[in-house]
Amino acid sequence: MARMKFICDAERCIECNGCVTACKAEHDVPWGVNRRRVVTLNDGLPGEKSISVACMHCSDAPCMAVCPVDCFYRTDDGVVLHDKDICIGCGYCSYACPFGAPQFPSNGTFGLRGKMDKCTFCAGGPEANGSDAENAKYGRNRLAEGKLPACAEMCSTKALLGGDGDVVADIFRNRVLTRGKGSEIWGWGTAYGKPTEGKKS
Repeated sequence: MARMKFICDAERCIECNGCVTACKAEHDVPWGVNRRRVVTLNDGLPGEKSISVACMHCSDAPCMAVCPVDCFYRTDDGVVLHDKDICIGCGYCSYACPFGAPQFPSNGTFGLRGKMDKCTFCAGGPEANGSDAENAKYGRNRLAEGKLPACAEMCSTKALLGGDGDVVADIFRNRVLTRGKGSEIWGWGTAYGKPTEGKKS
């Protein structure tokens, strides 16, 4: 059985926020909630890296462990989802998650909370696949349609990979093995020739 996972290649991410925009547009995400965000490390310094972060659909998810009403569940594909009809909005999951994935919409002046919202890996929720109720609460169920998450499909540099964990890991492993150093990261030598080529000895 496939285990769905995300991997973001920090060498390819250009901080365009296309993944964030795709997610918000695809699922009508509530105001004040970002199911996915781009984090930049060492911003403005040499070695700056950006990475797209969302729920990582952990094998041993801390949000599932701390939820007092057990609104979290795992699908057969390994996607960690939640049931908004059971959620009481206590916020324990938000504190437990190391990625800050569970978030609450900011509806009121003083940040009144409602039901928790998080990345669903475009797998919908507990309602029937493709139903209006599922779409209204969780967004479109792209996995049931045989598609990948919108964020991964819209990534212009293919830095964000989503899908079967084994396939995604193989793609990333091949990238790392064939990746060069310095200007070779983006294939400069392939496109324009290696620095030693074309020189007469």
